[in-house]
Amino acid sequence: MRATSPALRRGLDILELFLDPATEELRVPEIVERLQVPRASVHELVGTLVNRGYLTEHPRRPNTYVLGVRAFQLGSSYERSLDLVREGTRVAADVVASCNETVQMTILDRTDVVFIAKVDSTAPVRLVSDVGRRLPAHCTAGGKALLSSLNDDVLAGWYPADGRLPVLTPSSIDSLDRLREQLAQVRSRGWAFEYCESNDDVFCVAAPVHDRTGAAVAAMSISVPSVRWSAEREQLLAAQVVQSAQEVSTALGHMPH
Repeated sequence: MRATSPALRRGLDILELFLDPATEELRVPEIVERLQVPRASVHELVGTLVNRGYLTEHPRRPNTYVLGVRAFQLGSSYERSLDLVREGTRVAADVVASCNETVQMTILDRTDVVFIAKVDSTAPVRLVSDVGRRLPAHCTAGGKALLSSLNDDVLAGWYPADGRLPVLTPSSIDSLDRLREQLAQVRSRGWAFEYCESNDDVFCVAAPVHDRTGAAVAAMSISVPSVRWSAEREQLLAAQVVQSAQEVSTALGHMPH
């Protein structure tokens, strides 16, 4: 069992009191009674939550607290993530219906990508992967599509000082210099490629998905077994993944310049 922080746990307990639909505001004595926590601790915890914007004092009732803007921002962030999965899956299903190849959505977690949605091809030979799987971003088309939105300073801070990168196959990018060269290509063409870099038998193209602020929040990718890959198909699928990623971006409120 992992160790937990009592103070953090109590702070979250206070916030979770607002999950009750009947609770719109709370006073310190109510929190003490409902959580059975010492009054001095509640005052300290409430003060911290107010300072961080998760609670705010009621404008007309002293010593009464309501949820603050920071709590709203967290909820909005979670809602956006649901929109991303829902819209990504919807568009991915259309892509699979068109090309009958596996389509995936990934997000960036520093130097890794995490797969958040997937719609499978019905072909007998297809990519086998799972939602929730994590891979090195530089070994995947989706990861490179997302890394291309970052500047060199961020990349330098994330990767080893010697510039060496871990590899999954003989085709994987093994240095930060090579990665930077490929990311420059991604920026100029608007889509990323992967030639058997995370799997010896799979090619892939990907394009970034942007939210309403213009940030690259995910990537959509199309994965193709080597037996069905060709230079001509690469161009067709690249155009398709760019268009489909733009469709998801539009659904998230992105307005291209």
